[in-house]
Amino acid sequence: MDSLRFALSWFEPLTTALFTRNIPFTYRWRLLLLQPLAFLTYALKYLPYAISAPNSVIYIPTRSTHKLRALVFTIKAFTKGIERTGLRPLHIDFHGGSFLGGIAEYGVPFCKEVCDRTGAVVISAQYRHAPANVYPAAHEDAEDVVDWVLANAEKRFGADAKDLTISGWSAGGNLMMVAGKRAKAAVGICAAIDLRSPPDTKPKPASFPKSDPSAWLLPLFDAYAMPARAPGGSDARLNPILKHIDALPRDMLFINAGIDILLAEQLAFVSRVQRDLEIDGSVTGRQRRIVARTFDKGFHGWLELPSWLIANERDKREAYDAAIGFLVEAR
Repeated sequence: MDSLRFALSWFEPLTTALFTRNIPFTYRWRLLLLQPLAFLTYALKYLPYAISAPNSVIYIPTRSTHKLRALVFTIKAFTKGIERTGLRPLHIDFHGGSFLGGIAEYGVPFCKEVCDRTGAVVISAQYRHAPANVYPAAHEDAEDVVDWVLANAEKRFGADAKDLTISGWSAGGNLMMVAGKRAKAAVGICAAIDLRSPPDTKPKPASFPKSDPSAWLLPLFDAYAMPARAPGGSDARLNPILKHIDALPRDMLFINAGIDILLAEQLAFVSRVQRDLEIDGSVTGRQRRIVARTFDKGFHGWLELPSWLIANERDKREAYDAAIGFLVEAR
């Protein structure tokens, strides 16, 4: 039954457009046009691992009746000089998709590399999507994933719940923040951390194209957050840019794309947290870190594209090395 639900999820834009009540027509026709693109993307991400996957599949229970599909990456023998006895490190990854869609396979290359290079047990988890499920659905799912994984870390995975790192891509970069200070380190890739304003009002970098090919999707990109957008935008759960430093992972790295409307909010967040850490007199012992790394030629989602579609493979390798190196250093 779980496998059938996963297969049907490939048609979520179509079924949402046709059968979900109380969503506007402006969403419905866009979802119908999105369906072929979503199916193609899922196929490209899933099929390479359909026969020989580097992971196992589990289903995580939630506070509600639904379960969340997740991939688990483990290695039986450590390589490249890694030697470890006892419990392994733990890492959780949340895929991107603008809160509209996505499957755990989006993160397979990165998650496998984190597992291989650090020896960590890596879990890539899915969550519910808009517009059928609006805020706080995905955030509740992310909280349930983190809580369940930590509660079962030692017994089920042989991992150390106190040695957690986390990552997220785009919308997943927002969701990863639910881990808070339980995470030693967090890596956000093109993270959406400020949803107080609609995407069409966000500042565009100078290098952003005059004609945005994804402009027709902007109303859908806002479908998750828009119903919860209150005057003043004070919800730090939805907008991690507002979180106090005590509610954040200890160390954070943001890998940004120079051609991305999310660049400004990521850089503003890093600057603000750096300033708060300098002012905060309670910081003792090991110094906390928050770092931004911007790739000027990158665009939103470029690191998730297959290598044959990326002109600058060197930047992708550099980004992966920076992310994984940051996770290792945090331990």
